[in-house]
Amino acid sequence: MPEAADGVVVGEDGVVRCWWGDSDPLYRGYHDQEWGRPVVDDRRMFEKICLEGFQSGLSWVTILRKRENFRRAFDGFDPEAVARFDEAAINRLMADAGIVRNRSKIEATVNNARRCLEVVDEFGSLAAYVWSYEPDVSSRPKVMDRATLLTLVTSPESVAMSRDLRNRGWAFVGPTTLYAMMQSNGIVNDHLAGCQVRREVERERAALRPPFSSRGSRAR
Repeated sequence: MPEAADGVVVGEDGVVRCWWGDSDPLYRGYHDQEWGRPVVDDRRMFEKICLEGFQSGLSWVTILRKRENFRRAFDGFDPEAVARFDEAAINRLMADAGIVRNRSKIEATVNNARRCLEVVDEFGSLAAYVWSYEPDVSSRPKVMDRATLLTLVTSPESVAMSRDLRNRGWAFVGPTTLYAMMQSNGIVNDHLAGCQVRREVERERAALRPPFSSRGSRAR
């Protein structure tokens, strides 16, 4: 079925989706089962920050195709394990054709794992830190259609988080990268109005009790 003016499509399976979620079988599963669903697990949060950094300059479907290779190469994105990677491990990763072999991004992932442990020490968890940047609902678009979504590449919260993480020594955490991470991990719900998954995500977010720390709280 052709794409509607608001950006939703009906897939061959009868599911109404955001247009991009029906463009590839990998995107279909990612859109329906993962994108926008709230995450409070630190490994999953750290993984997505890392993968969004690796995606810079590439298509997201390229990263999805290599995702299991990334997980294998980076010990399931366990920050404690990755923080122990040394130069030999970095060289090994540079020889791994299953991932994106970009030394700057690989070194940034190891560095960010070490910085992540510092965030956990301060906030209790990486998830608590990230959720403290959840936008107030009053600042979100009233109607989410394709034209609106295409303008949402950063937000004041992703800019603020980027600034803070850079001050903490993180790398490859620009505002666009972090906004994409926020979209994926359910910090915001950017599924289009009319998308079947949007309603599911809203129910999950409404039932969520995000992790808090003494330093941050969920903005509402």
